[in-house]
Amino acid sequence: MCDATTNAGVLRVAAPGARWLSTGWDGGYVAADAAYNVSVPEGWDRTDLSAYAAERRADAGFETSGPTLLTGVDMTHVRGARSGSVTAYATAGVSNPAVLPMDGDADAEAPETRNADAGTVNVVVGTSRALDDAGLATLLSVAVEAKTATLLAETGFPGTTTDAVVTGTDPDGEPATFAGSGTDVGAAARACVRDAVRASLRSRYAERDLPASVDAAEHGVVTSRDAEVFCV
Repeated sequence: MCDATTNAGVLRVAAPGARWLSTGWDGGYVAADAAYNVSVPEGWDRTDLSAYAAERRADAGFETSGPTLLTGVDMTHVRGARSGSVTAYATAGVSNPAVLPMDGDADAEAPETRNADAGTVNVVVGTSRALDDAGLATLLSVAVEAKTATLLAETGFPGTTTDAVVTGTDPDGEPATFAGSGTDVGAAARACVRDAVRASLRSRYAERDLPASVDAAEHGVVTSRDAEVFCV
C-alpha cells in the first residue's frame, strides 16, 4: 500500500485498487490506483486545474489518474513515514500561515491568499487495512489533527490557508471498524503524519528561517472576527 515515486515535480503514491478521501480541489471519495502531490512553479496562475493536473501527470510519465494536491513546496522536500499498516507522505511550507487567535480581539485581519505557490502543508496517508467511508473520514480527521499539532509545535501556526489531506484505504485488506486516535490505525497515522510533516519542514527550512508571525510571512491570514454564541 502506498508505494511512492517522484518525477518532474510530481509525487505519485501508488495503491492499486485503493479508495481515497481528499480535501483537495477535486476532493471527495474516489476509487483510484494512485494519489498525487504536484509542485507548481513560482507565479503559477492556472485556473483549469483538472487539465493542469493531467498535464503534469503525463509530463512525469504517470498515466493513472487520481486525487491530486497542489503545492508551492518543491518535491525534494517530500518526506515519508511508516508505522504498522499506515504510510504518510508530506510536503510542508508555511509562507502563508493561517492563525486563529483565542482571545477574539486580534489586530485587523490580514488579506487571505489563494495562491497555491504560497506554501501549503499537504499530506497523503494510506493504510493497508480496509476502512468503510466513515472510517476513512475518521482517518482524515486524525491526520488533520496530527498535522495541526505538529505545526503548532514546530512553527507556532495551526496551518496555512491552503492545506490539504488525502487518506486512502485498501478495500481488500484486513477490515478495521474504527480509525480513531485510540486504535492501531489511528495511532499509527498520528505518528506517521507527525514525523513526515516535521521532517519535511526541517528539510525546507534547513537554510531559511520560519516566519515568526503572519506579518513576517509572505502571505497569510488572521481570523479576527467574533462569532455570535447562543444556547440551543
